[in-house]
Amino acid sequence: MLLIRPATVHDVALLRIFIRELAEFERELHLCAIEEEDLVRDGFGANPKFRALIAEWGGEPAGYALFFGYYSTWAGPGLYLEDVFVRPQFRGKGIGMALLAAVARIALQENCCAMRWEVLDWNENAIELYKSLGAEFRDQWKSVLLTDGALRRLAEKAS
Repeated sequence: MLLIRPATVHDVALLRIFIRELAEFERELHLCAIEEEDLVRDGFGANPKFRALIAEWGGEPAGYALFFGYYSTWAGPGLYLEDVFVRPQFRGKGIGMALLAAVARIALQENCCAMRWEVLDWNENAIELYKSLGAEFRDQWKSVLLTDGALRRLAEKAS
């Protein structure tokens, strides 16, 4: 009933729909500016910046995971899980867990030291799931993001 497969360039329209559904769930759809051509270029071009898995339940698109590599100077390579999302009508069937497990398997196959991700502090169901997996919460670390004008201003200081 459940199929998890790598996303292909033919899944770009679906990926964008999933990404927008996740942004809506996270109450930040107004910040979601990604377009299909961005996903084609960034995920399926000559130098892919991400990979994705698609979950199908009974042939219907049910969810996805999007991830990419990072490097820890203390421990070596890892995978960063940017998104994991299951559509509401498919929740409670183990699809989210299966997506997490599939990314974990890829991490181990690629000799990664860890998987990292973030979770919104109000998403109690996800937090409980991650705790049940033995995930370590690093509350002492603050997530930092530099965008738009602030990013440009800092870049202009480079010589």
